[in-house]
Amino acid sequence: MPFSPPYRVGIAGASGRMGRMLIEAVLASEDCTLAAALDRADSPALGQDAGAWAGRQTGVAIAADLDAALAGCDVLIDFTRPEGTLAHLAACQRHGVAMVIGTTGFDDAQKAAIAAAAQRIPIVMAPNMSVGVNVTLKLLELAARALHTGYDVEIVEAHHRHKVDAPSGTALQMGEVIAAAQGRALRDCATFQRVGHTGERPAGAIGFATVRGGDVVGDHTVMFLGTGERIEITHKSNSRATYAQGSVRAVRFLADKPPGLYDMFDVLGLR
Repeated sequence: MPFSPPYRVGIAGASGRMGRMLIEAVLASEDCTLAAALDRADSPALGQDAGAWAGRQTGVAIAADLDAALAGCDVLIDFTRPEGTLAHLAACQRHGVAMVIGTTGFDDAQKAAIAAAAQRIPIVMAPNMSVGVNVTLKLLELAARALHTGYDVEIVEAHHRHKVDAPSGTALQMGEVIAAAQGRALRDCATFQRVGHTGERPAGAIGFATVRGGDVVGDHTVMFLGTGERIEITHKSNSRATYAQGSVRAVRFLADKPPGLYDMFDVLGLR
């Protein structure tokens, strides 16, 4: 199922904030073309040109018919909600369309369904498509190995008031990277809540703190707290454009890939 430029890209959630950023990134790309713009059946944007919000004419109308839209796509980029992504996943399998999934908040069963689908189509899935975030993850992996003992790990993340899942998918991935680098599983050492008389901090715990408010695009800080020193590794997103640009790189990566489940480490050669 390899595909070649110009890559025909569909965008799910086309009328949302992230969908619009993705459309802009695809239109700005020299080797991609906007092939479909999808939204919910009850969206007031249905029938409008996908670029109308910016005063542009793309020639692609926002639609809700998955099968009709995907018939002309090589790959679908999806930053929606878990239930919507799974519906799109089923349609992509029917049409042999690759996927770039930036949706977060999946439960274990939903992740298993995506992994099963990856046996039939190539999928890049990452909770954060930003190139900078994924380089940060690599730095965290290196730090976690070197600071295995004598340092406590705390992860603090902040997002806008409209975000519906917590901790963020990126914060969880940071925890998973750190735990794996130290030979552990995050589920065995994560602390997601502290209230009341908690007692002393358990040795080896990875703590999470969540901030929600305003229009924060996404801030993440990991602290390695030792005796007499503290190391902080921080990434701050000022625009969703970084996620869109990373997604376009993921589209190019998938062009010659067989079915499989890939992530941004694969896309960026960080393995």
